[in-house]
Amino acid sequence: MYSYHKDGISVLTVMDRRRMKINGMYPVKIEVVYRRIQKYYPTGQDVYSDEWKELCLSRRKSKKCASIENSFYLVRDAVQHLAEKGEFNFRRLNGRLGRTYGTVNEAIESKMKVLMDEGRINSYYRYRSTLHGLERFGGRKIFFETISIRWLHMCEKFWLSEGLNNTTINIYMKTLQSIFNNALDDGSIRASEYPFGKNGYRIPPPSSRKMALTKKQIDEIRLWKGDKEIEYWRDMWMFSYLCNGINFRDMLFLKYKNIADGEISYIRAKTANSQKQCRVIRATVTPLMEEIMARSGKGVEGEPENFIFRFAKGNETPLEVSTMVRKAIASCNGAMKALAADLGIPAFSTYTARHSFATVLMKSGTDISFISESLGHASIAMTETYLAGYDKEERRRYAENLI
Repeated sequence: MYSYHKDGISVLTVMDRRRMKINGMYPVKIEVVYRRIQKYYPTGQDVYSDEWKELCLSRRKSKKCASIENSFYLVRDAVQHLAEKGEFNFRRLNGRLGRTYGTVNEAIESKMKVLMDEGRINSYYRYRSTLHGLERFGGRKIFFETISIRWLHMCEKFWLSEGLNNTTINIYMKTLQSIFNNALDDGSIRASEYPFGKNGYRIPPPSSRKMALTKKQIDEIRLWKGDKEIEYWRDMWMFSYLCNGINFRDMLFLKYKNIADGEISYIRAKTANSQKQCRVIRATVTPLMEEIMARSGKGVEGEPENFIFRFAKGNETPLEVSTMVRKAIASCNGAMKALAADLGIPAFSTYTARHSFATVLMKSGTDISFISESLGHASIAMTETYLAGYDKEERRRYAENLI
């Protein structure tokens, strides 16, 4: 659409295909390439794939085209100014474009805005939680140069004193590391200011424990009778378990058109935009699943576009989708906690359905390639890693019973 090449620097307008938004559109960005390093600067405009082709070919200037053009010349002029003075690097370019961040807080808030604009709500919440955790320890103005290896160790101890587990701390630290990686790539910080890496702070590994129920416990859950609200959420949990451990985000958006020839087929929302990990998952519809759909479903089976369950409408924003799924998970987890207490079995959650599905198959001697395919994993190695923790937990549990 627009391009500039001089002194080994290229400035281009591109449709960023790395991540499609939930509405099927892609963000238009200004790409700057220098010494084989690519940086992207937003234009604030999104396009469909066909629309992008038309914009590139059309001689008519729409408002969207004019906005993209203004963004391009803003970046190009900044590049030209620095190149003519022989001072070009990404750190100086970011400074001229106002992309340098005085504090880590500002960098995280900027990333959160991008994630919200792209509809990546779960990632948005992860960055927000990390920011809140950092601010509880370091305050509302945390400068990059303040964060040293010692600072990170002190922060880790602070979070442990709050009662956070290693899994949460691992998530927070990896999120912070990502912010530092971006700052290093952008030239906002020097390599000497990077506290992670080989000789830097080592992020604690996540807790390895994966909760899985036995077939006997699952049968007790299936047969349980009592409070109707708990029975409803029990049905939802059982459907998740039987449907290859489908997560609630995918389950709540299943439609009757996903059912064909006695199977439910779906693609995980988590991997839908990933060419490497996108897999069609197929689960056999069992008689119990049919009963649950009859009891708890809302649609008419003859209408393919009807959602199976009563939650989704189809016109939700990414934020509304995330809120709906979170509420459903919280309600189910609360009900399952009460059910577990009544049965006298370990407390379990929606995540346990997926772990239990994989473990029950493994213990029954099912071929690991089938388990891998059923879970939608990209490789058998991923499934082996996923299942590895269970044997360790079993060994630990058996050891505790020796005395």
